[in-house]
Amino acid sequence: MSISVRRSPSYQSLASLRSSTHHVGQPATSFRNPWKSANSSVGPFTALHYRFGNHPEKKFVPVPQGPAGSRSSELVKVCKPDWGVGKQGHLRATWIGHASFLVELPCAEGAERGVRILCDPVFSERTSPSQRVGPKRYTPVPCSLEELPDVDVIVISHNHYDHLDHATVQHIYKRRQSQVHFFAGLNNKKWFTEHVGCQPDYVTEADWWDRFEVTVEGVGRFELTCCPAQHGSGRSLFDQGNTLWCSWAIEGSGRKLYFSGDTGYQAMNTPEPCPVFKQIGDALGPFDMALLPIGLMTPASLMGTVHATPEQSINIHKDVKSGLSIGMHYGTVRGGISAQYEPVTAPPRRWRVAAEKEDLWLGGGVEGNGEPVDVTRGGVGLCHVGETVAV
Repeated sequence: MSISVRRSPSYQSLASLRSSTHHVGQPATSFRNPWKSANSSVGPFTALHYRFGNHPEKKFVPVPQGPAGSRSSELVKVCKPDWGVGKQGHLRATWIGHASFLVELPCAEGAERGVRILCDPVFSERTSPSQRVGPKRYTPVPCSLEELPDVDVIVISHNHYDHLDHATVQHIYKRRQSQVHFFAGLNNKKWFTEHVGCQPDYVTEADWWDRFEVTVEGVGRFELTCCPAQHGSGRSLFDQGNTLWCSWAIEGSGRKLYFSGDTGYQAMNTPEPCPVFKQIGDALGPFDMALLPIGLMTPASLMGTVHATPEQSINIHKDVKSGLSIGMHYGTVRGGISAQYEPVTAPPRRWRVAAEKEDLWLGGGVEGNGEPVDVTRGGVGLCHVGETVAV
């Protein structure tokens, strides 16, 4: 089996949206959020103050515990994945936890399975440079890497440790070699070739609004578009913004999925929301499904530039013209800063409350009263870790 990547024939249709306002330098050596919705004054040293200094919103709430140290029913449920068996004609997304999803497109005629795209895979215990220290999972993965089905494409939204996990991508690459292809934003290829050992031909860098046609021999074909996001990048204090962050739009076998990765929507005290989500919806929507962030957003005065609140992700759902949106980026690991401010039960509760106010709540997950998300109508919902949502 081989994987081929080429510029999509519809690449030129996005030409009016392209600019280099997010580039710093020619060629770009770093990147920035070019919109009024981002607060450029927030930097790593500000973050250190929020983490270790005094702040009126700072109130650490422990992860809930069940009886005798068991897993609390207040936390997201973890179930063994079946990967949507029997639903080969549907677009399927299985939550691995945090922002990790295995997406499988509907089967093409004559194929035994659909193309599989793995988004921001993280299987390690800690989202940190070291597995000895740093933010640690309080929710386990639903399966081992050995139990993960063969994947064809891995898309990375940005290189923060909770989205780009070295041990995970190296394991998959060693297993799949030329049978897996990586997509990431500009300036990320070097990391894959130097730290994972990938052959350069197996990694594609993309700028915002780049569009590719990806063909997996004997399985199927789809189009992948690198879309803007309001976030940042960096794996240390010294490489902040050096690689591009992005979201991804996936279209194949008559279905469309939007994976937001990590993104803000509108920082506090800024005049307007980020305009790119309406652009994405107008240019590439409507989407059958969107995977949107709802957690690690507190305190908003710091996180607003880079992390959307549940209420703001309701707006993203509408802006990108999503039929069904599933909340992610919560319930798995606590950020070093948000852990001091945000109860782990807050994101899904606020997502449900905000959706109910607009008659968009479809249930599912930890807030679903034991029922799965309703996929028969438009709106937003949740799922369990290990659960597959099919549309």
